Amino acid sequence: MKLTFFGAAEEVGRSCILVENQDTKLLLDAGVKLTEQQTELPIIPKELLNGISGVVVSHAHLDHCGYLPHMFSTGFNSNIYATKPTLELTNVIVSDYLKISKPSEVTKQGIASMVKHYKNVDYFKTFSIGSFELKLYPAGHILGSAMIEVKDKLSNKTLLYTGDMNTRSTRLLPAAYSEHLHADVLLTESTYGGDEDTFPSEKAVLGGFIGSIKETINSGNKVIIPSFAVGRAQEVLFILNDFMRSGILPKTTIYIDGMINKAMRIYRHNVVFCRDEVQKQILMSDEDPFKSVFFHEVKGRRERNEIAEKQEASIIVTTSGMLKGGPVVKYLEKLAGNSANKLILVGYQAVGTPGRKLIEGASEINIGSKKLDIKMKIEQYKLSAHADRPSLMKFISKIGGLKEVVIIHGEREKMAQFAEALKGSYHVTIPSLGSSLTLP
Repeated sequence: MKLTFFGAAEEVGRSCILVENQDTKLLLDAGVKLTEQQTELPIIPKELLNGISGVVVSHAHLDHCGYLPHMFSTGFNSNIYATKPTLELTNVIVSDYLKISKPSEVTKQGIASMVKHYKNVDYFKTFSIGSFELKLYPAGHILGSAMIEVKDKLSNKTLLYTGDMNTRSTRLLPAAYSEHLHADVLLTESTYGGDEDTFPSEKAVLGGFIGSIKETINSGNKVIIPSFAVGRAQEVLFILNDFMRSGILPKTTIYIDGMINKAMRIYRHNVVFCRDEVQKQILMSDEDPFKSVFFHEVKGRRERNEIAEKQEASIIVTTSGMLKGGPVVKYLEKLAGNSANKLILVGYQAVGTPGRKLIEGASEINIGSKKLDIKMKIEQYKLSAHADRPSLMKFISKIGGLKEVVIIHGEREKMAQFAEALKGSYHVTIPSLGSSLTLP
């Protein structure tokens, strides 16, 4: 079995890994990387795409699925395998990406072909692509997210790819599956694999998060919470709803803007993938948590302006999570100049993004062609959908027969630290972009 890394090697973004043996080639994920200046695609040669027998997508975030319309616009015509929620959410994510980025090489025919090649795969069900036998396991990251097991029937070697994973259960999702896993090689994310990446307890994080929102609401001002449309936004909304229902947070309007609303509907339609408690709440109570009385769906630009200008305390949950575009820009234009308002960042902020710059102390940011002077308060609370260092180490220790660990999807310094922590127990590799690794 041979791996070639066309993305996510010594970087976060554009996950795209070729897995091949003597007679079959498949891709694990096909993502893009959005930077301030451009969209970076995987470096896979176009001519290589013709020989690929299938793509297995771990989850519906742009850095794992955004390259798909590019592939099919070149004439690629093999199947895409993923869970039902992943395929439905991919449509939403890709549609928004094409609307905002307008990549010239993506065609209508390519998009139509992409959708025709979707193949639903259930968790724990074995399926085959050529001489590879595969299985998906819950990853706990977002709805439908999966770890991917690849068994090479020619060499009898097994690879486990984590995708993005979360080993803690959340309000919506159970934790990543970790029982009875066996693999010769683990291909693992390392977003929070650094020496300092130990998350505080949920109780501690939520105490600060809710306390900060309460302070701003009680003073009659506005809180903006930029969020990834899929995954993080739903968790944030459930948290806010729970604390308002309990009376800990003052009852106020939570405005939901951007692609979050479409994703919420897909979550609701696929609630069987959520925790049992969420399913029971819908079946056995009068309140559907996806349709809370506190939620208000923003309909368009005009209403967006009215909300920003209205003299009322409110919470605005909107895209994009790293402030690289989307409705959040319009809200910042109106609200960032008031130091009584607050911007709360809840997710990973990639190097070079406006969100990262604000965390690092910038008082002025560029979003597209707009330059914004930021006077509102900036805070960050890590409501992460990834595993931290201790959780990654514990997960890895439970995998039976593991000999080799390959580290991807992380910042270089954190990857090196993570590798050092693992070296005593496993053979560890940090591949470079474009490199190949033949597994023993």
